Amino acid sequence: MILPIRAYGDTVLRKVCTPIDADYPELQELIANMYETMDESNGVGLAAPQIGRDIRLFVIDSSHMYDEEGMGQRRVFINAEMIEEYDDEWVFEEGCLSIPHIRENVSRNGTIRMRFQDENFEEKEEEFDGMTARVIQHEYDHIEGVLFIDHISSLKRRLIKGKLTDISKGNISVDYRMKFPKR
Repeated sequence: MILPIRAYGDTVLRKVCTPIDADYPELQELIANMYETMDESNGVGLAAPQIGRDIRLFVIDSSHMYDEEGMGQRRVFINAEMIEEYDDEWVFEEGCLSIPHIRENVSRNGTIRMRFQDENFEEKEEEFDGMTARVIQHEYDHIEGVLFIDHISSLKRRLIKGKLTDISKGNISVDYRMKFPKR
């Protein structure tokens, strides 16, 4: 089932999310719905807050960000913790399904080490680099209540303030389901 994506201004996007356990109700269905929502929205990642759940869960599919087939990863991250971010920072233009029509350059580290659980609650500790690391960092920010626009200068944030206001009021058109904050 395709779920509506919460728009900028929804308070759930600013919450630090809570961990879940294997007894979380209908988790496998939720994960399948998140993948379907991400795919139908042409996203490369989707975090639970973006669909209105303040839990530590996100999915990614970074394969679209690589030219070579077989590169990138399609993964589930539950209760993720950032252990380390290292290597040189590099700038790349990012966007977000919750903040449509806005793209800005964001600087992130090239390699990260994460501790998380997969969809079967198996404990993992892995290193990621390149575009996969970038997608993970973006989605990890979501479960920490951080948006990609928090990484840009205050001047750039002031320049996009009108666009952000339009998004929060629902004065935009997108080709996927969105839910706008109640006013």
